[in-house]
Amino acid sequence: MIIPEPARGRSVCPPPSGYPHPMTPAVLPRRANHGAVWFAAAAALAATRTPRARRAAARGLASLGLASLTAGALGRKRVPTATLPSGHAASAAAFATGVALESPAWGTVVAPVAASVALARVGGGPHVPGDVLAGAALGVGAAFAVRAMVPTRGQVAPPARPRAEVPALPDGAGLVLVANTAAGSAERVRALRNALPRAEVVECEPEDVPAELEKAAARARVLGVCGGDGTVNTAARIALRARLPLAVLPGGTLNHFASDLGIEDVRDLARAVRAGAAVRVDVGRYSCGGEHGVFLNTCSVGVYPELVRERERFSPLIGGWPAGVLAALRVLRADRHPLEAEVQGRTRPLWLLFAGNGTYHRMGLASGRRRDLADGQLDVRVVHGGRRPAARLLAAAVAGPLTRSPAHAAVQVGRLRLDHVAPGTLLAYDGEVTEVEGSLILEKLPEALTVYRPVPPD
Repeated sequence: MIIPEPARGRSVCPPPSGYPHPMTPAVLPRRANHGAVWFAAAAALAATRTPRARRAAARGLASLGLASLTAGALGRKRVPTATLPSGHAASAAAFATGVALESPAWGTVVAPVAASVALARVGGGPHVPGDVLAGAALGVGAAFAVRAMVPTRGQVAPPARPRAEVPALPDGAGLVLVANTAAGSAERVRALRNALPRAEVVECEPEDVPAELEKAAARARVLGVCGGDGTVNTAARIALRARLPLAVLPGGTLNHFASDLGIEDVRDLARAVRAGAAVRVDVGRYSCGGEHGVFLNTCSVGVYPELVRERERFSPLIGGWPAGVLAALRVLRADRHPLEAEVQGRTRPLWLLFAGNGTYHRMGLASGRRRDLADGQLDVRVVHGGRRPAARLLAAAVAGPLTRSPAHAAVQVGRLRLDHVAPGTLLAYDGEVTEVEGSLILEKLPEALTVYRPVPPD
């Protein structure tokens, strides 16, 4: 990604021949040309197939790209007496720092290689120490600039409180975990059996998940679940009724609750279960005509439930993300009218009413995340009715954290009531869809659910 800079009057000795290994100091700078070393390192990290390593690889490459652009711009504007930042040192420092910011463990693996690349530019290359130091500083700055735009997982992890008393299961005895096989959870289930050998794991098809969770709750000290948000929602409802702590292992396409909880793989869950570390979190509840259900992430009426229904229709054929794009195009291009409902005593047309279980915050360019899963609030976002739903929904998405705009309003409340909801109105909750009519009440069950979560280091 970086083309070696001219020597600027200094002699460059060719590297001695006969080096025994391609990663020796004289060879590394040549391999670092155009970012070859770092693309290979990123590929190796991604090949580990762990979310943390993949994020570290992506952050390292993003940091490298910004550092390369900046170093290239400075190189084009240099004057003969100015210190030229080493592009190789900038790329090395950017990649290593970006990886370390996301995963300190992988950062310690990458750091020696980055140091070798930078130091080799002085030992046998065209740069003086000042060039290398300037390049390294530029690379570190680029990595922190990327972090400001897209925060790391550690920056958005929710607080480990309020603490809850739960059993510690050093070998997993007492944990009964039900895994949804349709969520592609086989690899994680194998890893869980290795980490907690005495845990009982039940693998079943989606239609059998509710019944198996009910059976598991009758014999478990801790109810476990592996699947996407819809599967986790079912497990949470049963855990609430059985008054059992819940252990969540993400295994679906979308794992918003587990992600906001701070659990992304078997290591996180196993560490929490062994230590007996857990927190109490809020649960959202909707009630309508005697029927009620719970939601851990979001609940909405209007355009979004229709999008969810269309996405589920096409996802078995073309996959989740393409199905989401196709569903959005079909829903927004259709000839439709906004939902008419009375919200808190006032009748208004709505394209979308969204209620989050906890306040969603946006940091930099990243999508909204919850910093606190027990704040007692429903994060309500409303997109007002109008002639152009696509334009209004886009304006609301761009407005993001703003509390008000001509198309969009946001407020945090503990309870919300909608009246005169038309029959057949769709309501989406945690990726599932149901029909509602009449009066719809959304409220919070504060700190109602106990969930295992590893305590982060101070």
